[in-house]
Amino acid sequence: MQVNGERIGATFDTKREADDWIARARIEKNAAAQGKTGTIKTMGQAMQRYAEEISPTKRGGDKEVIRINALVRHEKFPGKIKMSDLTPDHFSTWRDARLKVVTRGSVLRDMNLVSSILTTARREWRWINANPMSDVRRPAEPDHREVVITRRQIATMLRTLNYGAGPIRSVQQAVGMAFAMALCTGMRAGELCALKWVDVREDHVILHITKNGKRREVPLSSRAKMLLERMRDFDDEKVFGLTSQSLDAMFRKYRARAGLSGFTFHDSRHTAATMIAGRMRSGDIPAQQAVMDLCKMFGWSKMDQALVYYNPKAADIAARLG
Repeated sequence: MQVNGERIGATFDTKREADDWIARARIEKNAAAQGKTGTIKTMGQAMQRYAEEISPTKRGGDKEVIRINALVRHEKFPGKIKMSDLTPDHFSTWRDARLKVVTRGSVLRDMNLVSSILTTARREWRWINANPMSDVRRPAEPDHREVVITRRQIATMLRTLNYGAGPIRSVQQAVGMAFAMALCTGMRAGELCALKWVDVREDHVILHITKNGKRREVPLSSRAKMLLERMRDFDDEKVFGLTSQSLDAMFRKYRARAGLSGFTFHDSRHTAATMIAGRMRSGDIPAQQAVMDLCKMFGWSKMDQALVYYNPKAADIAARLG
């Protein structure tokens, strides 16, 4: 079939299906030629196209597709509204309904995703002339977690995870080693689980995939080197031989078994930042260089990110003041 000088085609099982497709294709092509695609396409169709074309190109695209499908199913989401008819009120109503059942952080992430889809529909697909989400007020940023795992909690967790001097034989022990490594380096759970032996060097490890998508080299302390050496015979390819899912599940299981609560595996990153910063300051490293070293080690592109993860107690600061 030829529409506006462009030849398009497809294969169908029945003539009726073919006729329906021809009719839709002709309407869509004519609307696109007139810059009016938004009058025939719905928000739900924009979400579907984004999930099929854009999400698969992203790291974590599978999870994003799941989120998109969940958003479209929400009763207040304007999925059936034509793109040209969308207004900020549609999305503010949906936002308010979401805030009643999920946290501000979750709503912010959802709004950012929907806004990205609308921006793509405007810039690349030419379905709309403006992004209606631009005029929707975002919820306030959630408070940052300021949980530093205490030394007693660390000791209890490591003991429960059968952390000791012997060879590593079980997944339980591997989780304990990953927890200890996180406290030494500030590496995230996903980074630890993805770490391969080919990326281990004498004094650092190389992370090819990080949260911000950039390659990072993490320096190793003498204790971190010792932990790596103890893992040598556990898995031939990956250092800790764990998946992110198994690490998370096992950590929560043994935290409960230890009778502990109030912290997550990711809080080991806050704890590591606080402990490592303290050691850096106690040496001869100038304060500004210590901050820059910490940012480089943890993969922070802005120095103010250090304030999010560095959480000393007021009593500790007072003791250093003398």
